[in-house]
Amino acid sequence: MTELERFKIMDENYADLVIENAEWEQYQAIQDISYLPLNNEYSILYIPVENMTYNAVYEFGYTAIPKCYGLMYSESDKIDESYYVHSNTEIDLRGNGVLIGFVDGGIDYRNPVFQNLDKTTRIVSIWDQSIENFGGYPEGFYYGTEFTKEQINQALMSENPLEVVPSIELSGQGSAMAGIAAGYAMETFRYSGIAPESELVIVKLKAAKSYLKTYFGIPEDTLTYQENDVMLGIKYLIETADRLQRPIVICIGLGSWQGSHKGEDIISKYISQLSTRQGVAVSVGSGEEGNRGNHFYDEILKEEDYRLVELNVSPNESFTMELWGFSPNILTVDIIAPNGSLVYQMKEVIIQENTIPVVYNNTSIFIDNRLQEPFAGDQLIMMRFFNMEEGVWRFRVKGHYKLEERFHIWLPIHQYISNGTFFLLPNMYTTISIPGNTTNLITVTAYNPIDQELYYYASRGYTKSFEVKPDITAPGVNMVAPIRRAEFESFTGTSMAAAYVAGISALLLEWGVVRRNLPSMNCTFIRYLLTRYAQRNDRIDWPNPNWGFGIVEDDIKQYLNRE
Repeated sequence: MTELERFKIMDENYADLVIENAEWEQYQAIQDISYLPLNNEYSILYIPVENMTYNAVYEFGYTAIPKCYGLMYSESDKIDESYYVHSNTEIDLRGNGVLIGFVDGGIDYRNPVFQNLDKTTRIVSIWDQSIENFGGYPEGFYYGTEFTKEQINQALMSENPLEVVPSIELSGQGSAMAGIAAGYAMETFRYSGIAPESELVIVKLKAAKSYLKTYFGIPEDTLTYQENDVMLGIKYLIETADRLQRPIVICIGLGSWQGSHKGEDIISKYISQLSTRQGVAVSVGSGEEGNRGNHFYDEILKEEDYRLVELNVSPNESFTMELWGFSPNILTVDIIAPNGSLVYQMKEVIIQENTIPVVYNNTSIFIDNRLQEPFAGDQLIMMRFFNMEEGVWRFRVKGHYKLEERFHIWLPIHQYISNGTFFLLPNMYTTISIPGNTTNLITVTAYNPIDQELYYYASRGYTKSFEVKPDITAPGVNMVAPIRRAEFESFTGTSMAAAYVAGISALLLEWGVVRRNLPSMNCTFIRYLLTRYAQRNDRIDWPNPNWGFGIVEDDIKQYLNRE
């Protein structure tokens, strides 16, 4: 990547690909191509968007096309019935010397909870990927603008802060998460984050490119982010921590439905490698898809020829649906319209050479059948629907060798489809959003600490490969959190629970790494502590796909005394 090429990162006339570096040679024939290295294993390519045809999966591979990520929260109505986070004043751990990094929609740096008593900022830096030509981008990243602590302090002292640092947040989730994890104590509002003396590093993601939303049938007006921007955001957090020689907790409040749900996709592998490093912890929300009706699971019995899947569809709906099988069996799918017409009958093939386009009245369907998706090793049938006819669509899923004839089907996360599109016989389990299926990070689900009930929409485990996820349960329902300026609102979501655990992880890193009690502490060990000492009800079997290993123990003394 050069200075003359960097415009392609933001330009809608260029498409993005995420590739393994070993595959670089097969792309060199593409004209007008640029690449940005991520690490020794992966790079991001920028190619003219006309190369992204309907047949892109067979041109570039399923894993190369960036997946789309959405936020994991909702705003609550009544703040007087909400839960107030407080730091534990009985211990002398406050997160001092530890960074907490967020890859999200940004932060409102003007809120006092992100400032010290002298009104200076507790934010080390903000990389706003969406702002171009305002200042310098981070070295080696080639897009966006990096705002330093000095610039943020200058903004806070000015009459119009946004004229100095014009980075704003649209959703409120990023500020809420940062406040729960690390908000500074405000006696006037009886508020404090879990680790109020930690410092923050913020990545505000740029919006996904329009061509990618169109390709996957995602509504243009939704807040959507690209996999490659998320990965670069994580890289920025790690490099900032390395430069400052500080431990860091990375908190991710984003999720996707796209992938095998085994933790075998590119972003999961990338995060998994980082989370084994000394002084690094990663906390991610489990997702919001548990009771949305957007997951189906079943098994074709030996005496059956097929299993019928019924999907109610709202009028003119567009979306991408993924069916994942279990190797080595081969599945095929017949598609039946609401009036009973057979729209498409899939053939049993070992290698499908091209995307199959299907037209039925005003509905267009593009079908990709990957017998063995390289990273996951299982069959993937991806169906992209556009302008679907209203009614109940039926899918006959057939197995052909009587081997492991189980399968999952995932619809998009709920922000990307209407409430009227759902499976008639859904399954709430195996709905952990990606990257929450990754083994080495801490996957957090949410509960209401007031009534002790699990969050109704929380995604459930386990993973597709039956590994235990979520790991832990934390407060995440009706959480009072900061938003604009000095304002507070009530938020609900597994992203809030992930922020809560990020704060606890920061306290543990202060004890282990900063104070040199256990300098080798990493995410794997923190995950071990959180799951081992979780609060568990004797009447429930543990672990389980709803609560994981139990409710997080937020009294840090319990960990330190026992260990």
